Amino acid sequence: MSRECFVALFFATAVYFYGGFISAAYVRPPQRETLYRTLLDQLQENDGTSPQQVHISLSGQNNMRISWITSKTTPAVVYYGTSPGSNTLSANGSTYSYRYLIYQSGQIHNVVIGPLTPDTVYYYRCGTNSPEFNFKTPPSEFPIKFAIIGDLGQTGWTNSTLQHISKSNYDILILPGDLSYADFIQPLWDSFGRLVEPLASNRPWMVTQGNHEIEKIPILHSESFTSYNKRWVMPYEESGSSSNLYYSFEVTGVHVVMLGSYTDFDADSDQYRWLQSDLKKVDRRKTPWLIVVVHAPWYNSNEAHQGERESVEMKKTLEDMIYAARVDAVFAGHVHAYERFVRVYKDEADACGPVYKDPQPNISAFREASFGHGQLKILNATHGLWTWHRNDDLDISVASDQISLTSLSSIPACG
Repeated sequence: MSRECFVALFFATAVYFYGGFISAAYVRPPQRETLYRTLLDQLQENDGTSPQQVHISLSGQNNMRISWITSKTTPAVVYYGTSPGSNTLSANGSTYSYRYLIYQSGQIHNVVIGPLTPDTVYYYRCGTNSPEFNFKTPPSEFPIKFAIIGDLGQTGWTNSTLQHISKSNYDILILPGDLSYADFIQPLWDSFGRLVEPLASNRPWMVTQGNHEIEKIPILHSESFTSYNKRWVMPYEESGSSSNLYYSFEVTGVHVVMLGSYTDFDADSDQYRWLQSDLKKVDRRKTPWLIVVVHAPWYNSNEAHQGERESVEMKKTLEDMIYAARVDAVFAGHVHAYERFVRVYKDEADACGPVYKDPQPNISAFREASFGHGQLKILNATHGLWTWHRNDDLDISVASDQISLTSLSSIPACG
């Protein structure tokens, strides 16, 4: 399977969704070339103090984390404001680097800025030798739109998908694992950071890890997730988690739980206990929508990735908890194809279960082996709209699957 752009799983917990099966006429387009973005590609050849690989993420209530890398040591400071060129406010953060075998990373900077005003454009500079970037904060009230992509990689199809997403007027991007496909080749992490910077510096990207982020080599490099944890810091501490591999965040009436498929999840694990605690804190009057994101799908009818522990055992351990919490939707990656399931619980259609996306028994409503991205627009406290946009070519995306969703918190029978 190629390393392209997919969402493989979508769970929603309250309604049955049947029909809409894939047409036999659809043929998946061929793979495209691997991209490699060097410093010259981004015109970053300078004295080593200009920021590169800039990306932003939510960091607690009304705050934003700004992350970037420089070749040389520079101050971890962000200047920002609401007018172009003003940058009247500033905040300081931390700087570090890491080594992976013979690879030495650049200087990684993380700065949290805020409090910020919702639905507002901010202009910012990273360090003392920076061009001006800008981002828009999420709205404080519905509607809100999420762009969702999994197993992104860095190929020609990745480029196509990013172009389509950039036109979608989304508020937050969610990526359920397998980011760069560096697979031990550390400069590919730098390449990926340069590739996604135009979007990732402009809207918050919330990510979790996949199997391609593990990068553990027995004896030679015994630590898992070194590059991922150093480069993509998420708001785990803000959500009471002890690990960057699982966390949650709240935005505009939506509570999003990002789980870790490739760290401990059994009943005596820290992740299990954290999830129990996190779900108990969710107030559905304040956040009527509850979403879970995980890399390895719990439901999957594709030939690929069947019987894996990260799917089978994690489902066995956590599905009851997810169902009891009345999770509205679960998104996953890993399987390089698109699939949507009906609301499901313990392999059976269930009107109070989450909606999943994967392969095709009776509970599988739609599937196709397409490259593309999903858009989840939460319209209000009770209704949302999910659309799958497949890439037909570089310039056109086609909405090949669409369903409306009702929040389980608004359905008395699921209360």
